[in-house]
Amino acid sequence: MTRENMPELPEVETVRRGLEAALKDATIAKVTLWRKDLRIPFPKNLAQALAGRKITGVGRRAKYLLFTFDSDDVLIAHLGMTGRFSVEPKLPKALTIHDHAVLELKDKRAVIFNDARRFGLMALAKKASLENHRLLAKLGPEPFDKEFSSAYLKNEMAKRTAPIKTMLMNQNLVVGVGNIYASEALFLTGIDPRKPAQKAADKAPQIITAVRQVLSDAIASGGSSLRDFLHVSGEAGYFQHHFNVYGRKGMPCFQCHTPIRATRQAGRSTFWCSRCQK
Repeated sequence: MTRENMPELPEVETVRRGLEAALKDATIAKVTLWRKDLRIPFPKNLAQALAGRKITGVGRRAKYLLFTFDSDDVLIAHLGMTGRFSVEPKLPKALTIHDHAVLELKDKRAVIFNDARRFGLMALAKKASLENHRLLAKLGPEPFDKEFSSAYLKNEMAKRTAPIKTMLMNQNLVVGVGNIYASEALFLTGIDPRKPAQKAADKAPQIITAVRQVLSDAIASGGSSLRDFLHVSGEAGYFQHHFNVYGRKGMPCFQCHTPIRATRQAGRSTFWCSRCQK
């Protein structure tokens, strides 16, 4: 998987929901780590901190999964590019070369974290100081939270000359609006993704509505079926069937039949309709 198709917020939220449904109230019997690190080293006390603990919930902050327990610890996990959690009915007789962490449950099930590229991570934090953890401290508001308001976005846009799509992907300003959904949201608002953010500041309310719509639709559809993205169940998402512009270079716009254009912004592919997004 490349940066072009990393799991975005809807994919991570879909995984979160699947994990919480499968694991809430389950107790961890044993944790086995089959290497010392992924993107960063595994916490030295990870196995000791989680063994014997009941999973009380699985939350999400931006693209980070947050496993909570009947203790003060929170397990922060990131899927990276190819990371995947699977919940198996029992521990397999043999693991694959990319199965790096195994959580054995008291009910004999096994939670396996597989990551071929090893850009995922796991870290431990304390509940009381979770928001100040170095991985989370600088993140902007969630797109569905009231803090991501028209006044907030308009103020931020008015200060920036960067292209509007690049700004929407800045995780310090708002989390979870990745490459795919930024392109799709801007299509719904009729804004050219190359337009300087400050020149589109008056469109802040429409942008917020569009961002929430495309993310909600994607979550409802189970996330985008990217090459390496799978649900906890092993099934792929299918929101890619509903893309208006993303990945459709040269294809006719569904609204006006103008060929979809593409360019590169900040190293990422951008797609738009030159007629609908002037």
